[in-house]
Amino acid sequence: MILEIIQTIAIIAILIVVLQKNKPLEKMKSKGKKESVALLDSCALIHGSIIELAKAGFITPKLEVPEFILAELQLLADGNDSQKRERARFGLEVVRLLQAEPSVEIEVNYTKIDATTTDDKLVKLAQKTGADLFTTDFNLNQVASIEGVRVLNVNELAHSLRQVALPGEDITMRVIQTGSNRDQGVGYLEDGTMVVIDNARQDIGKEI
Repeated sequence: MILEIIQTIAIIAILIVVLQKNKPLEKMKSKGKKESVALLDSCALIHGSIIELAKAGFITPKLEVPEFILAELQLLADGNDSQKRERARFGLEVVRLLQAEPSVEIEVNYTKIDATTTDDKLVKLAQKTGADLFTTDFNLNQVASIEGVRVLNVNELAHSLRQVALPGEDITMRVIQTGSNRDQGVGYLEDGTMVVIDNARQDIGKEI
C-alpha cells in the first residue's frame, strides 16, 4: 500500500515537472509567432476576386486597407468619369463585403506615410509594418518585389493554376471564331487560353 502511494506521488511529480517544462516552450512559440497581414490596394479591391479567395481560405485571415486607399476610392466614386466611378464604388462595396465575411478580419490602417505617390506609400507602409501586399497592379508588383516586399498577386495565382495540356492529349473545345490564317479556327480553354486549330474553319460553333 505504501509502495503504491509512493509510486503515485512519483508519477504526479514527474507530470508536474513535464508540464512546467512545456509551459515556457508554449509561451515562446506563441510569442514568437507573428500574425501575417496583407495590405489591400485599390486594384485588388476593384478586381473583386479577394472575396472569393477569402471565402475559400486562400489568403491570410488578417487584412488591412490603408486610409489613403479608401480616400482614393472615395475620390473616384465622387468623380465625373462614370466608368471609374462605378469601379470605385464596387471597390468600396468589396470592403463592406469583406467586413461581413466571418473567415477574415479586415480593418483600416491609419498609419501616416511620407511619400508622394500611392504606390510609394503602399511599399513603405508594407516595409514599416512587415505586411504582405495584395495587388493586381503589375508595376507595383515589380517595385514592391525589388524593395523586398512580399506580393500576393491574384493574376500570378490564376496563371499558375492554368490547365496543363500535354502533347498528344485529347481536348474537347468549342470553335468560337476564325483564325488569322486560312482554314484556321480559334477556341479557348476554361482558363481563357487561346488555342488555334488547323482545318477547323468549317467547325465554328461546334465542339470538336
